[in-house]
Amino acid sequence: MLHITKESEGSRLSPKAITSMETGKNTEDHLKAHKMKKKILRKQVRAQHTLMRHEGIECISHATQSLVIANAGLGNGMSRHQLHRIVDNYGVVETLLMPPNKPYSFVQYESTEEAKKAFDALNGKEVTLEDFDQNIVLYCNFVGKVFWKNSVPTSLPPDLKVIEDIISPEEERKMLESIDWRGDENTQTAQKTLKHRRVKHFGYEFRYDNNDVDKDNPLPGGLPEICIPFLEKCLKQGYIKHKPDQLTVNQYEPGQGIPPHIDTHSAFEDEIISLSLGSEIVMDFKHPDGHTVAVMLPRRSLLVMTGESRYLWTHGITPRKYDVIQASELGQKVGTITADVRDLTLKRRETRTSFTFRKVRRSSCNCIYPSVCDSQKGQQRQAEPSFPHNEMEASELEQQYVHKVYEEIATHFSSTRHSPWPRVVEFLRSLPEGSIVADVGCGNGKYLGINRDLYMVGCDRSKNLVDICGEKDCQAFVCDALSVPIRSGSCDACISIAVIHHFSTAERRLAAIRELARLLKPGGTALIYVWAMEQEYKNQKSKYLKEKHGSKDKEEESSTGTSQRLLDDQKHDRSSQGSACSDRLLDDSEDKGCAAKPVADSRLPVHTNRTSFHSQDMLVPWHLKGGIKKKGAVVDEASLAGCKESQELSPVFHRYYHVFREGELEAACRSLDCVRILKNYYDQGNWCVVLEKL
Repeated sequence: MLHITKESEGSRLSPKAITSMETGKNTEDHLKAHKMKKKILRKQVRAQHTLMRHEGIECISHATQSLVIANAGLGNGMSRHQLHRIVDNYGVVETLLMPPNKPYSFVQYESTEEAKKAFDALNGKEVTLEDFDQNIVLYCNFVGKVFWKNSVPTSLPPDLKVIEDIISPEEERKMLESIDWRGDENTQTAQKTLKHRRVKHFGYEFRYDNNDVDKDNPLPGGLPEICIPFLEKCLKQGYIKHKPDQLTVNQYEPGQGIPPHIDTHSAFEDEIISLSLGSEIVMDFKHPDGHTVAVMLPRRSLLVMTGESRYLWTHGITPRKYDVIQASELGQKVGTITADVRDLTLKRRETRTSFTFRKVRRSSCNCIYPSVCDSQKGQQRQAEPSFPHNEMEASELEQQYVHKVYEEIATHFSSTRHSPWPRVVEFLRSLPEGSIVADVGCGNGKYLGINRDLYMVGCDRSKNLVDICGEKDCQAFVCDALSVPIRSGSCDACISIAVIHHFSTAERRLAAIRELARLLKPGGTALIYVWAMEQEYKNQKSKYLKEKHGSKDKEEESSTGTSQRLLDDQKHDRSSQGSACSDRLLDDSEDKGCAAKPVADSRLPVHTNRTSFHSQDMLVPWHLKGGIKKKGAVVDEASLAGCKESQELSPVFHRYYHVFREGELEAACRSLDCVRILKNYYDQGNWCVVLEKL
């Protein structure tokens, strides 16, 4: 029985007071709800801006079948499995798109009503990320139908292999148990240096301060005995050709990684193999042109890097606690991670230990990637010519790095020049029957027989290329493109295909165009092709860049230009000189700049083939296949790269090129008052113009 004292009776609130308190509480709740709505609206607007900035997709105010859910992306740590379970509560999900590394996802329902139901339930809803025990708030917006490009499966980097299940689980256990991480002073020192992982070295210690090994001070004990049977297996199966003598063991906890790097060329031989134990991992490979490939390394798999993948591509592990992988292949086998937004999810990392075996190099590296080779860097800088500052230097540069080179590589060069470019063929076939046409810089004469209704004659600076024209029964002679021994005004048309970019100053390039105009009759036309600085134009990569991982027999000039990833110390001290002078025809105000004193180091960079250009003036390598075919030929060492014993059968020649920026070729043509531009266009990595003689 409840007893109420007088004091307690006196303290009871009146109905009016209770009503007042309830009103106050309702007002407070109303204010909180109002503030929350404003916060959600503010977050929605921010999510809309992010989506527009990242994807160019605009959110809409009315309900549709499709939602974008901010904070529910792979980049936030939301797995596909969890998100699908959340959105599945409100209707039939037709599509769930999760872009890699983005903080949002797209969901499309079967009906608008279902999407609206999900919007009302999820907008501002707090959820807990299952794998991270972290709370996040979801924010929703309606979008139109989302179209996503089908991702093209990515191939492994060239010369890279991943062999699955190279060892058994029992062998894995024994190898892991053989590494004792406790109480090792050397390990502690390494940990202080590296911070992000534990490391041990066997055979030779790898020094992270100079990225090299002390070849004269091997570590006692050599490689662990337990590794010997494994290495013998690799030799027997042909995965490696030389038995490694250096081992680095790295242990990575979830969230740890290793920065992108290329193993020092001069420190180790070509083959580098790495065994993944304890867990799988996604390793990122990156080409100098920016192209990246994410490669899954399954548990107990062997990564084999040789050739291009070892010398040119960087490899690294992004420090994170989860990897983005294919949802359809959890526990995925070896392969690249295709960015298919309909099939990506997260996989939490576990402790992984890698055994990386290398063979210490006893001589300097002589690979075909000088721009990233520490052995060739000093030698290369001494051999590189400087940018020309006067007519004499320009002529000498072209003689050494254009004329002499084409004489030496003529046979091999001709073997790669058999497919006429379609739009050049179109131009020649559009000419009236009986037209007299000069092909200035005809090379091996591949255009001289395109249209039998024309009277075509070719000329080229290379005698050996002209001889090849003769073998094809084509009419051609040797001359310089700046002085063609043909009577003025005698040609109905001229073509100059991939020639003018070999002239090393703006004045000489203009003179070459003027010489073409001199040959033309009034009303005659000329087609000019030059390599473009822009190898990616209107969001489309040139055919040249797309084929960079294809046939190695295709050299640079296959209908597009090549490119250069400069060494870090080249980026600032080399490109400014060439770029300033190359632009002088675009803006008269730059004339004085081109005449200014050269920068401290104006040597021409040697570029890496089949990557994007980073300098307008450069040396392009030509890797001669099958050696020099002219018996008794004298090769000038200045135009050869890396004349060492291992390259005597396959020397590398350097050719000078100036690649044209957009508008540069037209500006040069417009500076001549004797011609007008009928047409200008971009064709697979080349800038092109059609001129008419006035």
